Amino acid sequence: MNSDAFSRYHPLVNFIYFASVLAFSMVLMHPVCLAISLLCAITYSVYLNRRKAVSFNLKYMLPLLVLTAAINPLFNHAGATILGYFRNGNPLTLESIIYGGAAAIMLVTVISWFSCFNVVISSDKFVYLFGRIIPAMSLILAMALRLVPRFTAQAKQISNAQRCIGRDIHTGNVFRRARNGIKILSILVTWALENAIDTADSMKSRGYGMPGRTAFSIYRFDGRDALTAAFLLACDAYLIAGALLNKLSFRFFPTIARLIPGSMTYSMFPVYFALCVLPVAINVREDRRWIVT
Repeated sequence: MNSDAFSRYHPLVNFIYFASVLAFSMVLMHPVCLAISLLCAITYSVYLNRRKAVSFNLKYMLPLLVLTAAINPLFNHAGATILGYFRNGNPLTLESIIYGGAAAIMLVTVISWFSCFNVVISSDKFVYLFGRIIPAMSLILAMALRLVPRFTAQAKQISNAQRCIGRDIHTGNVFRRARNGIKILSILVTWALENAIDTADSMKSRGYGMPGRTAFSIYRFDGRDALTAAFLLACDAYLIAGALLNKLSFRFFPTIARLIPGSMTYSMFPVYFALCVLPVAINVREDRRWIVT
């Protein structure tokens, strides 16, 4: 049973949330907004995937963050604060370093949000949301979303089966290991193609996408979902209004400067934090309720 309370909300609420945080994470480049989004994304991913998320963030996300931040000053030489010069004569500027760090944080944040999206928004939820609007595209996207986890599980199963007959990628010399690996990959690709054909034939035989077709659904939009959706939309409206009024603008070039700061700017930070931290807050409240009872 899924321990995430937020994933048990209506799929529309889940989708509104992830569409909001992903869009704002890619658009709002204010350092405070980047920090809030990164903190909430990592916290939620760790809550969902536990030790696996911690290992993934340390092994992949942290090196990606450092590498992306380091690459930007090598190609971006804009900025007024020159710290030094490269051997080719291009300047190393403070603004390019800070912008590289901000871009790296945005990239890692978006990847973390998508890792949470893949856990919460299952293929069934995606088909439920878009099956009647774009039936063919929703089916393709649903299959794509579950492609990597299904491929990983099937690859492990095939590898274990091949190991029993001495054809594992860890058996023999280098050439034999490569040949065994190619064999496993060939079996995996064949399985994927056959599975895709079976899925397409199954959905076609059930009348998927035909006009007037009814579908069974276990999802029900209740009062709790309505309140949560209203809260999300209210936060979205306030943040969009502030962004359109340049209250969350931040200038990196040619010098570091905030644009049009004010009371509305500072009031938008807690609103953005409340939006991003909503699933964690719901889970904490649910966990405390179970502890008390």
